Amino acid sequence: MALEDASHTIIADLLNARTGQTLTESRRWRISTALSGLFREFGIENVDQLACMLERPGEHRLATRVVEALLNNETYFFRDHAYFATLANTVLPELAKKRANTRKISIWSAGCSTGQEVLSLAMTFCEQPGRWQDWTIEILGTDVSGKAIEQARTGTYSQFEIQRGISVAQMLNFFTETPKGWKVADKVLSMTKFEQRNILDYPPSPGRFDLVLCRNCLLYFDPEVRRNAFDRLSGGIAPDGFLMLGAGETVVGQTDKFEPAPFGSAIYVPKTAASSVGTVLSGSLPKVANG
Repeated sequence: MALEDASHTIIADLLNARTGQTLTESRRWRISTALSGLFREFGIENVDQLACMLERPGEHRLATRVVEALLNNETYFFRDHAYFATLANTVLPELAKKRANTRKISIWSAGCSTGQEVLSLAMTFCEQPGRWQDWTIEILGTDVSGKAIEQARTGTYSQFEIQRGISVAQMLNFFTETPKGWKVADKVLSMTKFEQRNILDYPPSPGRFDLVLCRNCLLYFDPEVRRNAFDRLSGGIAPDGFLMLGAGETVVGQTDKFEPAPFGSAIYVPKTAASSVGTVLSGSLPKVANG
């Protein structure tokens, strides 16, 4: 094995140990690109020098910075609009029926990055005030990246970030321009909470969420780790709850904990709930574009 290959392996193993993500051979090309800023900051010339530094005792801070830089935090508001249409027009109304007695809905966004998905969900509720008046809506966003969670908690975004997925009307209704960027309104942020947490950890409190979103996270896991992730998600979802995955993800052939819901190409339900959901929704679905 060439020295550079060995160095790439050390870095890939670090990412895997900290996050469970697999940096395959085909994706290792991005190591140098992703770490270029770190190289400049620490005066590092190449991946071999970095690998040597990581092998030294007491380099926890550097290792954390390397992992943070390698994480893919790509996200934007209302990513995949058709999916949010399915949520707003089908999934959330179904949950409203199921939770009519408690008038409370808990949602977990696993792998929420810098918070745009969580805030998009909160804005969805704000845009339907009549339907959700007097309801308690709790939306928890978790991500393995501490840096991403720090930004999410501020609810502040750059001009570039705010333009990705947000309409002019939504920008004016839900954000205020400040010297530090565009700040989300308190009525939106008040529904949300953010925690640094690995999806492979035990599910966060309250533990039985009505809706779980885990989009574009499982792609980076190998099959065994992906199965473990599905086990964690299963432990965090209500028996009659819903799971939403990303466009390139599925439960089919991956886990025995979930199966496709009878609507929406990205929506899944715990297996024990699948038959009852099909009975309730049969013949009554609104026409919604699927992602």
